[in-house]
Amino acid sequence: MFEGASYLLFENAKKLRNNMTGAEMMLWMHIREGINGFKVRRQHPIGLYVADFYCHKARLIIELDGSIHNLKDIQIQDKDRQKDLERWGYHVIRFTNKEIQEGIDRVIDEIRKTINTIINSQKQNASSNEGV
Repeated sequence: MFEGASYLLFENAKKLRNNMTGAEMMLWMHIREGINGFKVRRQHPIGLYVADFYCHKARLIIELDGSIHNLKDIQIQDKDRQKDLERWGYHVIRFTNKEIQEGIDRVIDEIRKTINTIINSQKQNASSNEGV
């Protein structure tokens, strides 16, 4: 679940949980009790990274991007990070802070749909593997 995350990364995650952005706090208020019956964690260490939000059952990482993510160097880092996480078997979805602030209901709906798609795919793979 943590992919060998270091002690220092856990400390950094704790600091991030105590200093959430406005958009992170807004999303957290909507998903803190879970979504589609699945628990969601905030500022969760995974390998070399800290995911903004993480649903373990779906292996879904939800990232929120502020204006700093418009910088070319940050975009390159984001792409590399996402490739690493996807290679490790995680699903990553991203939203801008503006999307959170202006359309939280649409964001929640997209997260729900994504979780449903992942869980249904897992069930189909499990049932097709039973016949092998």
